[in-house]
Amino acid sequence: MENKGLNKVDLIFEKIDPKEVLTKAYKISPDAIIQQILDSGLKGRGGAGFPTGLKWKYTAAVKEPDKYVVCNADEGEPGTFKDREILDRVAYKVYGGMVIAGKAIGAKKGIVYLRGEYRFLLPQLMKELDSFHKMIKQIGYDFNISYCMGSGAYICGEESALFESIEGGRGEPRNKPPYPTTSGVFNKPTSINNVETLVTAMMILTHGPESYSQLGTKDSRGSKVFSISGDTPTPGIFELELGMSVQEFVNEFGDGDTKAVQVGGASGFCVPRKKFGNTIIGFEGVPTGGSMKLFNSSRSMYNVLHNYLDFFAEESCGQCTPCRVGCQQLLKGVEKVKKGEVKSTYLNELMKLADTMKVASKCGLGQSVGNAFRTIVENFREEIIY
Repeated sequence: MENKGLNKVDLIFEKIDPKEVLTKAYKISPDAIIQQILDSGLKGRGGAGFPTGLKWKYTAAVKEPDKYVVCNADEGEPGTFKDREILDRVAYKVYGGMVIAGKAIGAKKGIVYLRGEYRFLLPQLMKELDSFHKMIKQIGYDFNISYCMGSGAYICGEESALFESIEGGRGEPRNKPPYPTTSGVFNKPTSINNVETLVTAMMILTHGPESYSQLGTKDSRGSKVFSISGDTPTPGIFELELGMSVQEFVNEFGDGDTKAVQVGGASGFCVPRKKFGNTIIGFEGVPTGGSMKLFNSSRSMYNVLHNYLDFFAEESCGQCTPCRVGCQQLLKGVEKVKKGEVKSTYLNELMKLADTMKVASKCGLGQSVGNAFRTIVENFREEIIY
């Protein structure tokens, strides 16, 4: 397994001249922009990891005059707070990434879907946006960005549920296909990208794809902003090169007694101490949207699992049966095991349920519940039984 070690990077928050970068982008063709993103190897920073250049290429190929660029700023994953920091410190890079994406796919409209709990950021963001609009008009761009506020629903972080919310509907996932590249918001071709993805795209055009692709590994190019919390002496926001092992991460951010790291928030994977050394943080190992929670020996992994399941049971939109019923049954099931109301072997039946949810749920919420469930049960079974 390729391992790059832990390397701190300053790319996302690096100060640049947005007018200079966007003027350069204005002078090159949409195909050339897409090719630079493809050459960089950039994958979506929301956690799913779909190649950004391909998403733009597919959307650009649709012959439709009305297209949209949507920025997913609905940062609802437990333990994730890096997008808030990005918006607070370098919102102009988010806007710049949207403009670049707009030119690449042939869109003139952009929408930032902002998490409801981040409403306090809106006055400053709108003030910066007014100045930004004036700047890009001077360059020659015909692109307008607007904001849409969320209302605290975790499910609206899923792209199609986000579209429904923007359109004024209930936040529920749509059937796929069609995919956003052909039928997204308002049933128009849409490129939806995470806050960090858009900033990274702007930085790729600033420094060039060759420079960016030198960071990370073959399967996980570049760097990533991590939200680090839990039992750590140094919580906060850190930008690190992808490809490090969990052990290298723990050596830097652990408290000397780390027994588990939850990579990717509640929907991610729990890595136990015995697997720190051979688990890579990246798409070839354990991918993450940014959340990194460290737990030491004082923590009950049963309580951690119970907290996650309680969260999912609350946030399931209820549209599909596997997720609606499955989340509740997993929660009730572990409670029964802990109380001794059923035999410990009942956990095996719950594991089968989690596997069924992964293949039968309509969207990523129900499909990802089994990640934390399986990895915690497999590695900390004794803490659930006793």
